[in-house]
Amino acid sequence: MKKQILIMLVAVIALSCGENKKSSESSNSEMLSGTIQVDGSSTVFPVTEAVAEEYRTEQPDVKVTIGVSGTGGGFKKFSRGETNISNASRPIKDIEIEACKENNITYVELEVAYDGLAVLVNPENTWVDSFTIEELKKIWEPAAQGKIMKWNQIRPEWPNEEIHLFGPGVASGTYDYFTEAIVGKSGSSRGDFTASEDDHVLVQGIAGDKYSLGFFGLAYYTENADKLTLIGVHNGTEVVKPTLETVSNGTYKPLSRPLFIYVNSTSVKSPEVVDFVNFYLNNAGELAEDVGYIPLPTDIYKKQIENFKTFVESNK
Repeated sequence: MKKQILIMLVAVIALSCGENKKSSESSNSEMLSGTIQVDGSSTVFPVTEAVAEEYRTEQPDVKVTIGVSGTGGGFKKFSRGETNISNASRPIKDIEIEACKENNITYVELEVAYDGLAVLVNPENTWVDSFTIEELKKIWEPAAQGKIMKWNQIRPEWPNEEIHLFGPGVASGTYDYFTEAIVGKSGSSRGDFTASEDDHVLVQGIAGDKYSLGFFGLAYYTENADKLTLIGVHNGTEVVKPTLETVSNGTYKPLSRPLFIYVNSTSVKSPEVVDFVNFYLNNAGELAEDVGYIPLPTDIYKKQIENFKTFVESNK
């Protein structure tokens, strides 16, 4: 009997120690709750979504909602204080900065990844092997509307068939970046093309039309490589296609760019937002690559973390 009692006491003590250890481990990691509102770029969406999914395993009681209004649409909400974080595939414009100032919204800009804009045709297109910047401008500039309508107007040996164009909507940062890089002025292009803020709509359009031509972020091509043909662009020296290497080393120019998130100052008073952004910056490199984007160099991520820390401390 004494032996049985002793065994029971040892078991109780061991169980008690185990419970104390578990409780101690839980208390080392503060559990947070609340809702984080994110909106903006469809290009940055896959990165933010991947981060949010991983973050849920760390903080299951924090709800991260992510809208896709395009970079411009996201900044409109951000400038009104409706969102904590804005996904952006281009830097904020002067008019958007002024809108933020009018509503006393201050913010920090944080780079999270690189992206290359993919130029795409239908797999049945056997005539296009590359484009020059001049050819892309000839197709997309405002003066082309109603005039440059057929493939053989770009190169005589190409078919005497209509070009059917697909691209992001005018509220998209991808549209702004492409028009600035190719046409020479942000937001300036012909208007007779099929536009959508949803990149999946563009994928379907190009995949279903032999005479189509379009552009969008590289990650959406990576997801749909079996449905589309990626076309190289002449950078002035050679024809280059966007890859992890060519985007990160700058040879895929001028269609490589950084991607951003913006965080407003009032949000840093919410510990869940601060925690989420820190988690984002510490994991963006690996997760961006997982969804088809190009990680920043480690030293740039460190700089973003430092910038955010300074921003938080100055807005407590």
